[in-house]
Amino acid sequence: MRRLFPLLALLVTGCIVVPQTQTYYDAECQTETRHMTLVPAQLGYFGGSCYGRDCAYALVAIGAVAAASAVVSGSIVVVHNTVTWVEKQGKCTGLL
Repeated sequence: MRRLFPLLALLVTGCIVVPQTQTYYDAECQTETRHMTLVPAQLGYFGGSCYGRDCAYALVAIGAVAAASAVVSGSIVVVHNTVTWVEKQGKCTGLL
């Protein structure tokens, strides 16, 4: 079991996901549109130099932060892209 913690520490090294905005010109609608995607980012490096219960707590905390960042960032991206799509539908109806 003690060998498992350093292995898990290497796999979970503080990776989170963050939203990234890309802007492009939509020639059909003659508008500039922003699209968001999720990109991975490394928060920090956890060397795995802890032992026992302390190491377990650290791994749980890192996992919780990674999961929370995915949920929050994913929600932001979904809402932004949905609002952008609705705006595009409203702006492009006259051009069709």
